[in-house]
Amino acid sequence: MWSIRPEEKIMSLSKGIVLVGLVTALYYERNDHIWRTLAALMGLSIPDIAQRKFPNPPKILSPLYNQGTMAILSIFIAVHVSLVNVPLTTIDLFHREWRNADMISHFLGGMTVWLITTEILMNMAEEYRVKLSRKMLLLYSFLILLLLSTGWEIAEKISEGGISFIQESIANKLRDLLMNFLGALTGLYMVEKKGYPFKFKLRLPLHANKIEK
Repeated sequence: MWSIRPEEKIMSLSKGIVLVGLVTALYYERNDHIWRTLAALMGLSIPDIAQRKFPNPPKILSPLYNQGTMAILSIFIAVHVSLVNVPLTTIDLFHREWRNADMISHFLGGMTVWLITTEILMNMAEEYRVKLSRKMLLLYSFLILLLLSTGWEIAEKISEGGISFIQESIANKLRDLLMNFLGALTGLYMVEKKGYPFKFKLRLPLHANKIEK
């Protein structure tokens, strides 16, 4: 009997939540959220389009074909968009009513970015037959996360001058970085202990004593 996978249900629910957010933005004429939700819907549609149009993708696009990874990404997108404007209301938790709501987005964002980065690095190493230990994989993935997170915070700081109600202290920026890394560590736990949304597949250096599964 035909059944829908849990990941597909999660992605469909996420699209529905974002769609309600778009309708809410249109009703209350919140132009910034209209564009935000449209961009989110486009982002949520990319995996479906890619899987239909490109059945044999390069390894760098492998996360798009992993339903588990895409389900986690869709949760992040739906939650972030809903924090910026709670569906069916005018409440902006992210910027006005509860400024600490960005901790949730940074946690989920850090987890998502780390999972995608790690999956790409691991699969590209496999494709090009690069011997990569677990230690080096984690080092590279967390370093990339640090660079991306720092770059994002710098970009946010630069943009503050044009948005009067968004002013964040250095302490807040450091907290955002911490939440990113806590999210990434949670992602590491999921992969290491649960094998979800993927399992480590590594080619160990020649001096290693055993093959890591």
